[in-house]
Amino acid sequence: MLDFSQFYELSVSERQARVGLSFSEGLDLETADQMVENLVTTLALPVGVACHFVVDNQPVWVPMAIEEPSVIAAASHMAKLAALRGGFQTQVDEPMMMGQIQLLDSPDWDRANQAIIEHEVELLEFANTYCPGLKARGGGCKNIRLKNLSPKMAVLEVRINCQDAMGANLINTIMEGLAPKIEALTGAIAGFKILSNLSDQRLARSRCEIPYAALAMDKIHDTGRRVAQRMLAGYEFACLDPYRACTHNKGIMNGVGAVTIATGNDWRAIEAGAHAYAAQKSGHYGPLTHYALDDEHDCLLASIELPLALGVVGGITQTHPTVRACLELLGEFGKSAQALAGLVASVGLAQNLGAMRALAAEGIQKGHMALHTRKQF
Repeated sequence: MLDFSQFYELSVSERQARVGLSFSEGLDLETADQMVENLVTTLALPVGVACHFVVDNQPVWVPMAIEEPSVIAAASHMAKLAALRGGFQTQVDEPMMMGQIQLLDSPDWDRANQAIIEHEVELLEFANTYCPGLKARGGGCKNIRLKNLSPKMAVLEVRINCQDAMGANLINTIMEGLAPKIEALTGAIAGFKILSNLSDQRLARSRCEIPYAALAMDKIHDTGRRVAQRMLAGYEFACLDPYRACTHNKGIMNGVGAVTIATGNDWRAIEAGAHAYAAQKSGHYGPLTHYALDDEHDCLLASIELPLALGVVGGITQTHPTVRACLELLGEFGKSAQALAGLVASVGLAQNLGAMRALAAEGIQKGHMALHTRKQF
């Protein structure tokens, strides 16, 4: 069992000893020079650890790379409250991603579509020659479809199981390799060949229960239900107003982005996919979380659903020493892309709960900004 007690009171070296890692190696200039063009220096972010997380019945230290002081404290606090009712429970889709080939000026789109249908097996076999290792591990290209966009344009979409990789470079390679065959088959001209970052077939979900009593401002006169009601009203506010929904989801991404960066994943792709999904899932831009009151069990029910295309192999997960240490710290959650996605969704939910609780109770300035001010130097 992990010991989360009084973690914030320890010195940095004592915290490193508690989690069992020194994090002594940073990103050296020689390694950094291989990662980007025209290197002149590196920019470090603080990496803290969120405590009290129990995800799918497993306690876990959660590394978060972020400069905002209140984020880790808020996530840890809400994780502690969620742990009173068993922590976070997750459900994560298979790691399916979509590659796209833009097609232009086919002489006959109906005939092109029929040709794709008739040759799908052959096309999938050919596409998988560009990812033999992935195919051997049970992943690879699974199906193909042609989608008309206008009289002059269509898009060929290929669904690809990326296993434990995020998959961007691999998907782009497959699309570029497949394009000439599609041109020959359809008579169309292949334009853009690239993955989509709207990974809505790779969704991660997390849910938890927070006892009303744990939300109370005044433990003597307040049952906590009033705070829960205000949090529910705040959620409904986000459902009805995109200006509020954007800020609501930004709070979620405070947590999601911090773990994504710490684990060497593409937080820009995650941000883009999350906001696009928030705009499409209900026909208008809305919140990624959902809240409800459960008076029978005296608790607030909270859940989240968002696309999370994460990887634990490839990219800088093998080259950046701090990223490697963070993945090691995560234990089993750092060895599986699906497990990591469930964890990251849980952190996003905890972060949103923390912001909602602050807004519904003492106000954002008293907690969030007070800690922010105290940490300035």
